[in-house]
Amino acid sequence: MSFRLNLVVILLAVSPLRAQLATSGAEVAATGPSAGGNLMLTPAPISGEGYAMGFASETRANYLRGGLVFSSAYDDGVTVGGVGQPVSDASFSMWPTISLDQTRSRYHWALSYSPGFTFYQKTSSRNEADQNLALDSKFRLSPHVTLSLRDSFQKASNVLNQPNSDLSQPVSGAVFVPNDSVIAPVADMFRNTANATLTYQFAANRMIGASGTFTNLHYPNQAQVPGLYDSSSRGGSAFYNYRLSKMHYVGATYQYQMFLAYPTIGQSETQAHSIYLFYTLYLKPTFSISLFGGPQHSDTTQFGMPASRSWSPAGGASMGWQGSVTTLAASYSRAISDGGGLAGAVYANNATGALRRQLTRTLSASMGASYASNIILAALPMFNTGGHTISGNASVQRQIGEHLNLQLQYMRLHQSYSDIAVLSNAPNRNRESITISYQFARPLGR
Repeated sequence: MSFRLNLVVILLAVSPLRAQLATSGAEVAATGPSAGGNLMLTPAPISGEGYAMGFASETRANYLRGGLVFSSAYDDGVTVGGVGQPVSDASFSMWPTISLDQTRSRYHWALSYSPGFTFYQKTSSRNEADQNLALDSKFRLSPHVTLSLRDSFQKASNVLNQPNSDLSQPVSGAVFVPNDSVIAPVADMFRNTANATLTYQFAANRMIGASGTFTNLHYPNQAQVPGLYDSSSRGGSAFYNYRLSKMHYVGATYQYQMFLAYPTIGQSETQAHSIYLFYTLYLKPTFSISLFGGPQHSDTTQFGMPASRSWSPAGGASMGWQGSVTTLAASYSRAISDGGGLAGAVYANNATGALRRQLTRTLSASMGASYASNIILAALPMFNTGGHTISGNASVQRQIGEHLNLQLQYMRLHQSYSDIAVLSNAPNRNRESITISYQFARPLGR
C-alpha cells in the first residue's frame, strides 16, 4: 500500500499537500541543491527513495503547508477480537496536517507531521489517536558529496485509515524495501524506518556511495495480533555507479542485512549478504526504467536450533514516470526481506503498481494494485510458513475552490495466512471512504 507495499495506500484528500513533498530520486539529484549539468543521477535501485506520484506541476519547494482532514469510512473488517469473527463498523476521523519544504543552495529538507483521531460508531474500544512524522533531507557537503537522511515514525491502530497517500512514494525500485504487506485488521502498532545515504562523485561519470538502514515494528498489545510478532532490521550497503551516457547508468552494489523477529518462544535471526548488478535507463529525469539482479546468501538461526544456510537468486525491475497530467509507477522484486510481523525473515515476491491521472482542471483519479508472497526461511512446524496478500484501490478527487478537496475511495484487501488467527478469520476486507480536506500554502522567504 504503499503503496509502499503499498497495498494499503490510501489516497486521501491530503493528496496534493503530500504530492508537493514527494519527489523522485532522479529529480532530486538532478535539480536539488547546487545541481550542475555534470552531476550524476542516483538510480532507483541504490537511491533508497520511491517514485513520486505527484504531477510535475505539483512539485514545488519553499512552502509552509497545513490543513485539516475529515474522513468517514465503512470497513467490514474493523476488528476480529483476536480470534473472533470480523466486525463491520463506521468510523469518523480527523487529522490536522502541517509540513515545511525548503530548498537552499546547499540543502533541501521536507518535514511533515500529522496527528490523528478516529472514533468508531459500534466498537468504541477501538477509538484511536495516531501520530505520523516524516523527515526527508539532502545536504550538499561539497560540490561532489551529498548526504541524504530520511526518517519516518508512525503510531497507528489501523494502517488502512491514515492521512498518507499514494503520492507519498507508493512504489519503490530499491533493492531493499521494508515489508509492510502483512496487515493486521485493527491493532496498536509502532513503525519506524530510517535511512542515511552518502554519495561521492569522484569523476565526471563515476560515483561511489554507502548507506545504512534501520526498521522497527512493534505491537504493544500482543493479544490483539495472535500469530504476529515484533520485528526489526538493520543493514548497510556500498555501491559503484557509472554513467555510460546521459541516458544510461550501470553499476554494482553489495548489501548486508540482519533481520530479527521476536516470537513468544525466542528470537529468529537471519543475516543476508547480497551482490547486485543494476542498469537504469533515463528517458528523461522524471521517466526511468531500472533492472537489478544477483545472488543472495542467508544464514538463519532461531530458538537454539542449528543454523540454516542457503543461496538464492534475487532481482527486480521498476519504472516511474512523472508527467504533467499523468503519473505512473510499477515494480517487481524477489529478495530476502524482513517478515513484517511474521515469525522470521522471508523470501518475498512483491509486485506493485500505481496510476494517477488529471481528468480536468479540478478532477483527478487514481488506482493502485499490489501482490505480495511471503515464504518464511527455515520455517519451523509450530509457526506459519507464509502466505500472500493482494490488494487494490481506486479513488476520485475533486478540487473545490482554492482550499477544499473532496475524495471518494474504495479499497479491497485479501490475505491468505492459514495458521495466523488474526488474519485467517478475516481474509477479505472492503473499505469505502469519503474525505473532505481544507489546505493552505504559504511561501517561505518571500
